[in-house]
Amino acid sequence: MTAAERPLAQGATLPGGASAAGPAARVAPAAGLPAQGGPARLRFGYGTNGLTDLRLDDALGLLADLGYSGVGLTLDHMHLDPLAPDLAARTRRVARRLDRLGLTVTVETGARYVLDPRRKHGPSLLDPDPQRRAERVRLLIRAVQVATDLGAHAVHCFSGTTPDGTSVETAWSRLADAFVPVLDAASGARLPLAVEPEPGHLLATLADFHHLRHLLGDPELLGLTLDIGHCQCLEPQSPADCVRAAAPWLRHVQIEDMRRGVHEHLPFGDGEIDFPPVLRALAETGYQGLTVVELPRHSHAGPQLATQSLDFLHRAAALALPGTSGALTSPRAPSGPATAPPLLREASPRGGTP
Repeated sequence: MTAAERPLAQGATLPGGASAAGPAARVAPAAGLPAQGGPARLRFGYGTNGLTDLRLDDALGLLADLGYSGVGLTLDHMHLDPLAPDLAARTRRVARRLDRLGLTVTVETGARYVLDPRRKHGPSLLDPDPQRRAERVRLLIRAVQVATDLGAHAVHCFSGTTPDGTSVETAWSRLADAFVPVLDAASGARLPLAVEPEPGHLLATLADFHHLRHLLGDPELLGLTLDIGHCQCLEPQSPADCVRAAAPWLRHVQIEDMRRGVHEHLPFGDGEIDFPPVLRALAETGYQGLTVVELPRHSHAGPQLATQSLDFLHRAAALALPGTSGALTSPRAPSGPATAPPLLREASPRGGTP
């Protein structure tokens, strides 16, 4: 039994004096409160980058059968390959499939080797070669078109790592210049572009997102992808406080467990995050998009983890939104703010496909 499968402690005291055996601890069919003026209804999804051993049709069917509201669709060679022929026709077929299954979608662009079979996430928007940077720009513009045709909520993207020998000033200048044509495409489609702060990248933190936003003149459609695990990994605030700070720009959310200072996406229960306060912050700030489970190194166990993850999120949401006020108590140790993150370590490929 994994930590995510463990039942909540019987007899534990919850806010308002409720018992963990009572209604607040039961899995709710809808993770949120429908009452007008109350917290937003949370909608959970699962990322296809954690289901790469399944055909896309099978992955979408699995998520619908499990009860997910949507999907984070990573454009990759095995799932709606953005570089293969007949993309428009294939996209229409996926759109019909999503519609039949009742799934909503956010398009993600974090495929490791979709452009360069030898360099992870290469080329990036920071590549020293302008022609190589243009390859990434074209991919993002193509993703905007795919997302438009799918009726997606947003397009996810990231900066990339700063190349060796490149100054910070040059890197930020390249990034801002590269975003201009992508934002033009997003503006034409009226579709948010949701950039993700990624540990180890040039744009790694919420502060970095705001730096880019100001460099670009605060464009309306430049939004934020917030990865809850990344908040635990390196932000000075707690993940719940990060949600509240990011709320005005929040367009997409990724969620998984993680440990302080270690960039490794973990199944729920295997890290340090206190999830009920995070879900409560998402609901109370009125977030309307998908909250997508992000386990890209766990495709070998994708169907099982998709099942366990949704059950965990429903139970955490029931604790987060029981109709009580005040601080919430989690069945997990809290992950409060730290004065400073320890030296960031990239995890080894533990949990990858055997």
